[in-house]
Amino acid sequence: MSHQSKSDLHTTAQCGCGVQDAEEGERKAVAVDPDAKARNIRRLRLIEGQVRGLQKMVEEDRYCADILMQISSVHEALRSVGRELMRNHLKHCATAALQAGPETAEPMYDELVELMYRHSR
Repeated sequence: MSHQSKSDLHTTAQCGCGVQDAEEGERKAVAVDPDAKARNIRRLRLIEGQVRGLQKMVEEDRYCADILMQISSVHEALRSVGRELMRNHLKHCATAALQAGPETAEPMYDELVELMYRHSR
């Protein structure tokens, strides 16, 4: 991994996949497609509004079947964001880890299996 300054990390949105940012204590993606990020943020804001709508429906004692249909819609919207994130993870993070060699590839294989298992439920 190259040595990048804190400002480089924020301007390029890149660092080693799964590597912790010492100051923030969180892992960062190798790269994030800016268009995908914008789409995901837009979708998540819409989902947030849908969830607020669900809360209002429950408060207003709306018909259960109508609420359940809206819940199904929220689930599908979240799955859509998940698919986009999985694609980005495979395209950037997993690819970089696999190309780096067996030391990083083996943990990535385990992570991918776990992600696919959890994501497919």
